[in-house]
Amino acid sequence: MDQPTLPRPPRPRLLVVPGLHDSGPGHWQTWLQAQHRDAVRVRQRDWHAARLECWSSRIDHTLALHPGARFVAVAHSFGCLALADHLARRRDSPVLAALLVAPAEPDRFGLGSALPPQRLPRSTTMVLSDTDPWMKPASARRWAQRWGCHVVHLGDAGHINVESGHGPLPLAARWVQAVLQRVRQPDTESRIASVSAAAPVPEPAHRFHFRPHCP
Repeated sequence: MDQPTLPRPPRPRLLVVPGLHDSGPGHWQTWLQAQHRDAVRVRQRDWHAARLECWSSRIDHTLALHPGARFVAVAHSFGCLALADHLARRRDSPVLAALLVAPAEPDRFGLGSALPPQRLPRSTTMVLSDTDPWMKPASARRWAQRWGCHVVHLGDAGHINVESGHGPLPLAARWVQAVLQRVRQPDTESRIASVSAAAPVPEPAHRFHFRPHCP
């Protein structure tokens, strides 16, 4: 007797997690989002207040609006810290893998002890710049090691945003495509884990608990 065919899980969607002040129309995150019609963007209630718990809870809230969906997440700057906090708290998060681009320095916001000190429970890749004014390379490498991130160095790339000359970021688009290709195939977990080893070469239904004190 033939075995019944199990339904395939839904195709993962792109989750965009911007940093402080949001990512404007010229930002690479907005460019990347436009390539995925079913992409979801985390929208903060206050884009100018760097409150980790509130930002992390907004990720919870955004995901809860899409029960049963799975995601690959792309974060920038302070959004990287919020996503790391979310992943550490929500072991059942539907986020399968994360790209952390130019994370902000936690100590700049007094958050060094608030963020997870251990390996994150999802495959993560951190994209670093040697000239990022928001995070020194040595500090970025320490956080990448703590979180178990594969590291991609872009060299002299500033904060990897519009101000540093970055509109489109093909590296991010290739990373998303690589993850999506792997999760569509059998043996999903091991294939997702292999994404870090094959990272692009740099350019020449869950129930969430909200934190009531957040506006």
